Amino acid sequence: MSAPLRMIIGISGATGVVYGVRLLQVLKQQGIETHLVVTKAGEMTRAYETDLSMQQLRSMADVWYPVTDVGAAISSGSFKTMGMIIAPCSIRTMSEIAHGITSSLLTRAADVVLKERRRLVLMLRETPLTAGHIKSMLAVTESGGIIAPPVPAFYTQPQTIEDLVDHAVGRVLDLFDIEMAGVQRWGEPPTHEDVTAPVGLSV
Repeated sequence: MSAPLRMIIGISGATGVVYGVRLLQVLKQQGIETHLVVTKAGEMTRAYETDLSMQQLRSMADVWYPVTDVGAAISSGSFKTMGMIIAPCSIRTMSEIAHGITSSLLTRAADVVLKERRRLVLMLRETPLTAGHIKSMLAVTESGGIIAPPVPAFYTQPQTIEDLVDHAVGRVLDLFDIEMAGVQRWGEPPTHEDVTAPVGLSV
């Protein structure tokens, strides 16, 4: 029996909340159930970077959990999911995951995804990197996670911030074999399906 069409989305305190927002939008369009957890720092960044209220962000997911709710469904391996994407992922969050420190529901859920051999993707947002950061990236990778910084692609000739965001989100969804309409691929003609643009950006 295949896993349910159910994805965990984590938002930590790094810059780039729009990536998490966009993932929630696209997954809803795809009919994939989303389970959202946002750290306290992530809520602060949401207020800085978007026009979305706390409630508006939470309502974009099918299910929302407080970050302190370590007894939530997503904290158990018996709760089947396709995996988890943390977008954006801070260095602190990545480092906790790398070393098995589960101080919140966000890192507990990520640890569960790894132990159950499901796919964990971290859209890491930090530069430059220290040796310690790189060692933590290696530790996550050796545990089965994927470090996927949202690096912009310019061969697509992006015209807007939304173009850059969509390409990064589309490439992450590729890791789950989820096709996002409108993603331009090297060597392939661009698709022209209607894709709802990100909402709530302050820029």
